[in-house]
Amino acid sequence: MTAGRPTTTLWRPTGPVELDLVRALEWRAWPPRLPDQPIFYPVLNEDYAIRIARDWNVKHSGVGFVTRFEVDTEFLRRYPVQQAGGQTILELWVPAEELDEFNAHIVGEIQLVHTFR
Repeated sequence: MTAGRPTTTLWRPTGPVELDLVRALEWRAWPPRLPDQPIFYPVLNEDYAIRIARDWNVKHSGVGFVTRFEVDTEFLRRYPVQQAGGQTILELWVPAEELDEFNAHIVGEIQLVHTFR
């Protein structure tokens, strides 16, 4: 929490290119989406993020990362939780055009918490 405002912990599985862009943004924001990426989707639990990073990112990029970050809970209420599969496969779908505003509500830094090769 910052200044008494509750935050929600989110995770993001990512590959090396996106992680380099986050590093360039000083671990404070997510880079703009590519034209074929209309949605930014952070996930709501670490296990799901690990599965994507380990099973998809490693296969496609040779390495996968899991990041963790905090976002103002009140702001996140605009994004309904999406169940993308089983009960624990939960995501938020942030339209690409709203990513700057989403980034403005990140509290603190984006943290690298897991690396898979």
